[in-house]
Parts: sequence; structure tokens; C-alpha cells
Amino acid sequence: MDRAVKIVLFSVIFLASQINCQEAILRISNGNTERDYCIVHNHSWTPLSETLDAALQYPLVNLTSTVLCNTSGVNPDLVNGKAVVVMRGDCDFSQKARVAQSLNATALLIASNKALTTPTANDSEYAKVHIPLALMRYRDFLEAQQMFGDVMQAKLYAPPNSKIDASIAVMLLIAIVTIALGGYWSGTCERDRLNGVSGGGGESKADSGELFLYSPLKVVFFVALMCGMLVLMYFFYSVLVYVIIVIFCLASASALFSCFDAVLDLVGCGTGSFSIQSHNFSVRSIILAAVCITIAVVWGVYRNEDRWIWILQDLLGVAFCLNFMKTISLSNFKICVILLSLLLLYDVFFVFITPFFTKNGVSIMVQVALGPDASGEKLPVVMRVPRFSAWAQNLCMMQFSILGYGDIIVPGLLVAYCSRFDVWINSRRKVYFVSCCIAYFLGMILTFAVMLLSGMGQPALLYLVPFTLITCAVVAACRGEMRQFWAGTTYEREELTTA
Repeated sequence: MDRAVKIVLFSVIFLASQINCQEAILRISNGNTERDYCIVHNHSWTPLSETLDAALQYPLVNLTSTVLCNTSGVNPDLVNGKAVVVMRGDCDFSQKARVAQSLNATALLIASNKALTTPTANDSEYAKVHIPLALMRYRDFLEAQQMFGDVMQAKLYAPPNSKIDASIAVMLLIAIVTIALGGYWSGTCERDRLNGVSGGGGESKADSGELFLYSPLKVVFFVALMCGMLVLMYFFYSVLVYVIIVIFCLASASALFSCFDAVLDLVGCGTGSFSIQSHNFSVRSIILAAVCITIAVVWGVYRNEDRWIWILQDLLGVAFCLNFMKTISLSNFKICVILLSLLLLYDVFFVFITPFFTKNGVSIMVQVALGPDASGEKLPVVMRVPRFSAWAQNLCMMQFSILGYGDIIVPGLLVAYCSRFDVWINSRRKVYFVSCCIAYFLGMILTFAVMLLSGMGQPALLYLVPFTLITCAVVAACRGEMRQFWAGTTYEREELTTA
């Protein structure tokens, strides 16, 4: 269901690459307490120090009762040798800076009730200003006043924004672990199916609701449906985004339940049950359902709280990917090649080709994934990890390294097929599964490397699909099992009936 809209898809890995790096930090203190606030400056004005130790400290004066477009009503002795805070508006930034400079102010902070934008001026104006200038949120200044009173010391500095961040390693770890666990789970379910193992309540694990894609026509229809859904999202985003959010909450809660239930089965936790009017109820299932629904509801309510909600989104996202890999089974390598190749073309078309047809020159994929709607709602289709080194940027707005669910699920379906094929051929070393996981890891490394070298996000499927498909084909050819690997389930059944 939401797989068709999950934009399988969006493979922009590094949202932070789009930041203009104009964010900086304002450190306010009173000798005993200190706190950092977001400011936005322009490198074309007087540059700021890159470290806190190198930054100069100024007494901070509150002049928010004026916009400082002229010197009238301002006591020069109050401003001399100090950093001043004035209100935004009535005149341009350069005029405020020149007035503050004429009063011998050492720095100018402009408090804004509007969204922070990079302060700009004509090129000829930059050379006339010799003091630091930056914008800050007015509500932040009011908060500082309440905390520190009238005695405030200020330091302004702009730490450099590193391209290489530890969040990339965390994202890589999440992707690899999810791929490996999903593939292992799929293989385990296949082994239980072949052995006729029963789960709780006497149900056969073979009847666990798995769906098989075995027809090339169905694969083509599936990809065409995804294309249609993505185009509909582009034109009707403001309505459909809420539909997708609801679907994600339902699907991820169900997936999280399946994952937790499988873990409890693995550790041997009993189900426990009670009866009401001849109906049996599992205590474990009821508790798990309550926990999973609660997590999904909390995410749905607080989904725009970037500071911490990414943890729940990643948890639900991992569960969704794992359950998808376990539930959707590709019957043979031929279907894998068709599906992954079509999705690669889908990814490349909507990322690289559609900018030539949109009014603003931005791809449909990017606009849908990042949320073109003014409400700020975004589709829950990505793993998100905060950039640990982006101190200044995170104060202004949390910056994330992101990875689309599709960049895990699409190669993951191939990994899951390899894991099941290892079960069919009784491979103790799980040659196909391990080889495909290694190929996925190397493909991700290449994706991140190209991203860092080019300085822009990359469609990961462009690298992951060739790496995984070619690796699997080479392994099958070297082992002399290409016929079995290509035919998959159909071949296996034929062998079993003729044996």
C-alpha cells in the first residue's frame, strides 16, 4: 500500500548539502550561566571567528525599542564599545550597521519576528561596514533577557561546517543492519515454511501472510502504479500527505508488532492467554499491540518536533523495512532483475529528468520528498540522523543526513531472495546472502563517496542496483548455479516434483 508512495525512491542522502552555511552561534553569559542561540550572518560582511576561544566578548545592550535607522533617541555613551540588539525593519541592514558603527558599537544584532534570512546588501555596501552583523530571533532575545537580566556578555562565532560527519556512519550502520536482519528473517521464515514449523496457536508459519511477486507483468504494473502515485503527490501534496501519514502510522505499527513478536518468539517468551465468551486472547499480543500503537500515535502527534522525534521515525522505519522484506517475496532472480532495473530507471527519471519539465527546475522526486507544501509537512519516507558536527545549523534548525526507505527496501528484496535461495540449496555458509550484503555495503560506500566529492545528494539506487545485481550474478555463475538462481522458486518446485 504505502510502498507505492514510499517513493522507493527518494535517494537524496544529504539534506545538509543544501544549507548555505551562513548560520552561526551567539554565546550569551553573565559570568555564572551561559547559553547558545542561533544567529544568521553573511560572510560578505565582517567575518566571524571560527572558534569560541578566538571570539571577542562584548557587553550586550538592549536597544529593541528602536530600529536604529538613525541616531535620534540613542545615547552614544550607552552604545560605545558594546554589542547592540535592535529590531528589524524600516531600513536596510547596511544602514543599521553604518548607524551602529557611527555610535562606536562593536557588533550589531538585529532581532527579527520573521523567519531568519541571510542579511544582504549591495556589493558596494559591504566594504563600508567593519563590525560584525547578524540576525537573531526576537523570542530568543526575550528568553535571554529573562534568564540573564540586563547584564549580558556576548560572543559571536561561526564554526566551519564539515562535509564529513559521524551521522554518515550511523546511517550506514542502520542501513546495513536493517538489510542483514531483513534478509535473515526472510530466510528463517522460508526454512520454517519448508520444514512445516508451526507458530503460536497452532498456525503454520508458512501461512504468515507472505506475498509473492512472480509475474513480470505484475512487476511492471507495480512500478507504473508507483509512478502514478508520485505524480499525484506532486499535484495534490497538501491533501495526500496526510493520507500517507495515516497509512504510515497504521503500517509501521503493524510492522513494529511483527518485529517485537518475532523477537519474543526467539527468546522463548510465553504468550499467555485468557478467554472471554469462548474467545481466546493473548496477553502478550495485547500488550505488544498497545505499545506499538502508542509509539505510532506519539510519532503522529509530534512528527514535526525535529529535536527528538527522528528516533521514533527511524524505529518505525526500520520495522517497516524489515516487515516489508519479510512479507514481499520475489520468486526468482529474473523478477529481481526486472524490478530493480525498472526502479533504477524510475529513480533516475524522477531525479534527473523531471527538472526539465517542472516550473522551478527542481525534480518531482525532491519536491515531493522534501515537502513543497507551505504547512511544512513532510512524507515519512526517510531515515533521519542529526548531523553531529553542525552545531550552528542545529541551533537554527536541525540538520539531518537522510536515506530513503526505498534505498533499503529495494536492494533488501534481492538480499531476502538470496537468503531464501541459500535455504533452498542448503548453503551452510549463506554464500548468496553474505555476498549480496557485502555488495550493498560497498554500494553505499560508493554512494557516500560520490556525494562527498560532488557536494550534492545522490540517488543511491544508481549505485546499489548494479552492485547487488552484478555481484549475485557473478556468484551464481562462478558456482555453476545460474540456472537454479535465475529460475528460483519455479525451478525448485520442478526439482522437488521430479525427485
